Amino acid sequence: MRDITGHTCPSCGGRHDDPPLAYRTAAPAHWTDALAEDPNSELTPDLCVIGGRHFFVQGNLEIPILGSADVFTWGVWVSLSPASFARTTDLWDEPGRESEPPYFGWLSTELPGYPVTTLNLKTNVHTRPVGHKPLVEVEPTDHPLAVDQRTGIPLTHAHHLADLIRH
Repeated sequence: MRDITGHTCPSCGGRHDDPPLAYRTAAPAHWTDALAEDPNSELTPDLCVIGGRHFFVQGNLEIPILGSADVFTWGVWVSLSPASFARTTDLWDEPGRESEPPYFGWLSTELPGYPVTTLNLKTNVHTRPVGHKPLVEVEPTDHPLAVDQRTGIPLTHAHHLADLIRH
């Protein structure tokens, strides 16, 4: 029987076990280390406020993997309006919050592997049950990220994205 797990990395030429299918960014693209000293700014694993004027939530942008029940998940940041952010935080621990309509937001994470920027793509943020990060849906345009989310990617492309992140 032949071993079919793993893949050869095009970046380093080495053989890797199959990579994880989820990657998360620590902060929105607009965050800088200097903001940690600003009393009007805060960064947690789920929420971010910059200067008391810009509001972000972290969510999962899921891309189906063709021929599989798996998804490739980007942990991304999305800016929300002050009202949507307030509603999100008000309902943070409330059972049934997933019945909320989606919130409009701007993608605030630059993702590797795309030929054009992923910053400022229009999104809908779908609240999920307590304990689950929101689902981020990119507006259905011809942007490669939107196409990937809508149509799915082969496992080899998921490995390519993982290799870009790991190297």
